[in-house]
Amino acid sequence: MIGIDVLIAEISGLHREDLQRWIDNDWVRPDREAGRYVFYEIDVARIRLIQLLSSEMQIDEDALPVVLMLLDQLYDLRRRMHALSKAIELTTSGETRQRLARHLTSKVNE
Repeated sequence: MIGIDVLIAEISGLHREDLQRWIDNDWVRPDREAGRYVFYEIDVARIRLIQLLSSEMQIDEDALPVVLMLLDQLYDLRRRMHALSKAIELTTSGETRQRLARHLTSKVNE
């Protein structure tokens, strides 16, 4: 975990005003300890993503919440699919997994 000053020094092109606006807009949700923001690795990754979307991909701040929401949904679905895949692997026989794979493959090709 790192503080805001270290974060701003670490990420090239990140400005305190932008970061504060992102926090105010609830796009980044750092913890607070002793009245100061504390950023974890996941927060830093999200800040880098927002910076990429806004500066390099030129997504304006009106569209940014929609893009972030869609990306959050995509990541959540990927996490759930991974958990489902793991559950299937741990709770079913090899034959059942093969039948599921054949069924899914046939649905994709339709």
